[in-house]
Formats: sequence, structure tokens, C-alpha cells
Amino acid sequence: MGDTGGAPPPSVPEEPCPMPRLAVFALVVCALSVAAAVVAFVEGSFLGIVWVLLAGLTSNMAWFYIRKAKADRAAREARLG
Repeated sequence: MGDTGGAPPPSVPEEPCPMPRLAVFALVVCALSVAAAVVAFVEGSFLGIVWVLLAGLTSNMAWFYIRKAKADRAAREARLG
């Protein structure tokens, strides 16, 4: 039933892969820590340095998870076809 004579199955257009959830969370934390750093420095507190360091860490985490998702998607596409 439904023999296509060896023809490959019709291709289904892929929808773009959404951004990984951990990357989204990291970007949200990054934005909040930048806002906290600005508020801390405006108030004259050196605690803003900790917020800047947290912003740097979370931006690197977001970059890592986005690049990892792209590499995983490319590997999956290479494996499938």
C-alpha cells in the first residue's frame, strides 16, 4: 500500500528552530543584571561590579547555548541528509 516506487518521501518544510530555553533565561538574567548594575552605580554602590560580572557570565552562557543549538541542528541535518 502506498508504494512510491523507491522515490524519497516528500520533503516537509522545516520551521525555524526556536531559541533554546536556557539561552532565553540567560538573556533575561543578563538584562536584569545590567539594569541592577546601572541602579547600583547610580546610587554610588560598588555592588554594581558584582552585577556586571553576572551580566558577563550570563551573556556568555546565552552565546554558548545558541551556538550549541546551531551546531546540533547542523549535525542533525548532516546526519539526515
